[in-house]
Order: sequence, then structure tokens, then C-alpha cells
Amino acid sequence: MTPPSQPGGAPEASPPAAALHPEAGQQAPLSAAPRAAAARSRRWAMGAVAVVAAAAGAGLALRRYSPGQADLTGFWERSFPTPDGGTLALSSLRGQRLLLNFWATWCPPCVEELPMLSAFYNQNKSNGWHLLGLAVDKPGPVSQFLARAPVSFPVALAGMEGVEFSRSLGNEAGALPFSVLLGADGKIRQRKIGQLHEADLAAWKA
Repeated sequence: MTPPSQPGGAPEASPPAAALHPEAGQQAPLSAAPRAAAARSRRWAMGAVAVVAAAAGAGLALRRYSPGQADLTGFWERSFPTPDGGTLALSSLRGQRLLLNFWATWCPPCVEELPMLSAFYNQNKSNGWHLLGLAVDKPGPVSQFLARAPVSFPVALAGMEGVEFSRSLGNEAGALPFSVLLGADGKIRQRKIGQLHEADLAAWKA
């Protein structure tokens, strides 16, 4: 994502007033001490602007990639087709912890985290965990991908409607991957926009 534009340059400190030569009435060159002071002042000003700009950019990026308000209205009434021609209803996963992962075959970080998610599901499914991969993709590419690199957890096809679904859960940018953890009570416990890591899953499991 293109980072926010930074200011074109730092405001320089006003230079000291030039002294008039006592005899010729002309401007005399600044002495070494004022020149050094002016240089230090300019460096300080530029450094201060750079820090402010970096902080502003980081804040914007944090807001852009931090989940927003979620709306669970109608969440458990949704159902999705599966690659094998069946249908998966979210209501069938209610009552236990559910990790919902929005992904796509054309998304490199999505593909990279799938083996880790498969291992996590294998280790925790007997402890009351569900994991559902919602593919924001077309049926053909998903089926072809899973034939080459199968996963241990259920996968359903959300298509491009999955983008709007993820936005309703707080993924305002519609970015992938996007993961949501719901508790056994059906309430959202954790969310992350971006690739999951072992540390994330360990923290979410605790």
C-alpha cells in the first residue's frame, strides 16, 4: 500500500541577521560560531519534522490495518458452497471456538499461512476448536489449489461477496488475509488484518 505523502521539506530556521561591516557599510560574512548555530538549528528542525511525519504515517497505517467496528447481525444465518459441491452453514459451527480465515489463492501471505493453520487445527480440533477457511476466490482456482496443497480444515467459497462479509466484521480495507476468532459464546475475541504467525495463534489460544 502506498504510504501517505510526507511534507515536501523541513522549514528552515530563520538565519541570523547579517552584520554590516563597520567601514564599507556592506554585509560581512557570518562568523564560524553563528554559521554552526544556524546549521544546528536547521538540522534540529529537519529532524523534528521527520519524526512528526513518521509518527503521522505510522498512525495512518495503524488505523488502516486495525480492524474497525464489527456487525454480527445475521452472521450465524450465513451459508456458503464448498469446493466439493456441498453447503456449509455457519450455524453448524456455533457453540465452540471458531477461527475464521479469509484467504485467496492469489494472495501470497494467505497461501503462506495455510500450512500453519492446518497444523494448528490438527492440534486443537479435539479441544473444541473449529477452523473455517473462506476463499475470496473462484471455485476453479480454489479446487485446483486444494488438489495440489490440501488443508486439514474445512474450506468454503465466499467469492467476491466475501470481501463485503469481511468488511462487516471490521476489515474496512477489505484486505487479505483477515482472521477472526469467535468464542464459544459467539462473540468476537480476536481479529487480525494480515498474515498470522505462530505467536498470534499461541496468544489467541491462551
